[in-house]
Amino acid sequence: MKVLMFGWEFPPHISGGLGTACYGLTKGLAEYKDVEVIFVVPKAHGDEDQSSMKLLGANEIPITRKKVQFRDLQKKIDYYEVESGMVPYMDPEEFWKLSSKKYSEKTRFVETDEDGRLEFSGTYGNDLLHEIYKYSLVAEVIARDQEFDLIHAHDWLAYPAGIAAKEASGKPLVIHVHATDFDRSGGSVNPQVFDIEQRGMRAADKIITVSNMTRRIVIEKYGIDPAKITTVYNAVEPISREEKVRLKKGVEDKIVTFLGRITMQKGPEYFVEAANLVLKRMKNVRFVMAGSGDMMNRMVKRAAELKISDNFHFTGFLKGDDVFDMFRMSDVFVMPSVSEPFGIVPLEAMQTNVPVIISNQSGVAEILKYAVKTDYWDVHAMADAIYGLLNYPGMWNMFMKHGKKEVDMLQWKNSARNVRDVYYEALKIE
Repeated sequence: MKVLMFGWEFPPHISGGLGTACYGLTKGLAEYKDVEVIFVVPKAHGDEDQSSMKLLGANEIPITRKKVQFRDLQKKIDYYEVESGMVPYMDPEEFWKLSSKKYSEKTRFVETDEDGRLEFSGTYGNDLLHEIYKYSLVAEVIARDQEFDLIHAHDWLAYPAGIAAKEASGKPLVIHVHATDFDRSGGSVNPQVFDIEQRGMRAADKIITVSNMTRRIVIEKYGIDPAKITTVYNAVEPISREEKVRLKKGVEDKIVTFLGRITMQKGPEYFVEAANLVLKRMKNVRFVMAGSGDMMNRMVKRAAELKISDNFHFTGFLKGDDVFDMFRMSDVFVMPSVSEPFGIVPLEAMQTNVPVIISNQSGVAEILKYAVKTDYWDVHAMADAIYGLLNYPGMWNMFMKHGKKEVDMLQWKNSARNVRDVYYEALKIE
């Protein structure tokens, strides 16, 4: 079975858990000899690990198929004729010359380079919706060129690409819901994003959600038939013994860490308020907020207002080895998310022998037994949990030891087996 898989990011070029999950899943699927993955991203950099799959960058795919001589132009333009009509152009002047001609209402104009390729930033910039649209155009071309049995699209950014590939090939579509705009926005959904998400869900033959919490949102908020939705929990990559060794902190104080996007969804303000409560009871502790996001300045200001800045540190965005270095220096990890579809980061912390405190409003709370759980808004309970783990060695050791054993059982090959089962259902193969 050959799977054409569309994502938006892939390690080492990631900004969150989506790329990490895609990497883990493709490695897990590589364990099964009957599954082969072609993974597509908007922009390939060339340094991605392709040991478990073949990686294609949409930025490397020419969308042209034949030479057409346009009147008023000195050079030939590569032109790929899609059913609705797509006219590539290479500069603004060329666009205006082309757009002055008569075309059907369905004609699409897209800018290409000299080789007929589209440019992609591969990031989450202001032009994101336009990049998503261009990605779907390239997906259409890829679907006509590649041999595959099934399409798998990760998150809303890739749903239009998955739909385009399905329409071009007639092959079944599986979408993977890692989050919804209800999680990201706290309920104030972006109508354009909601529309993309709902169209993807309706077009899909099967839907994978990362938790039962997310499954309920898909059913209740998007009106999707429960029968085509399967929950498959995320996992973590095993780490070596050397990676588990704790680093020397350079300070004698205890360290409590928040690591993630500093946005409303992740609940950073509750971490700051809990830190303030803990610091009223003990002084030999430092709080670290690792990450970046639109609430960063507010959190810096709030820490200053509370007069805890001497014990509260901001590292900025961390990735790769820096993430594990931070964990290895930490005594407690806290994820106070307001709405977390799953949450891989606590699993990574537990791998490095760090006890974790997570919100009841996270999908990962459904499967973890040896994690302290509080409501995100209950900063007093969160502060009590932090204080308890820092001051009672028996409690700390129990959560560290059993948590490590628990997370070691959560392997991507097991999640991949469940995803593979969904593939067979979509293909109607027993």
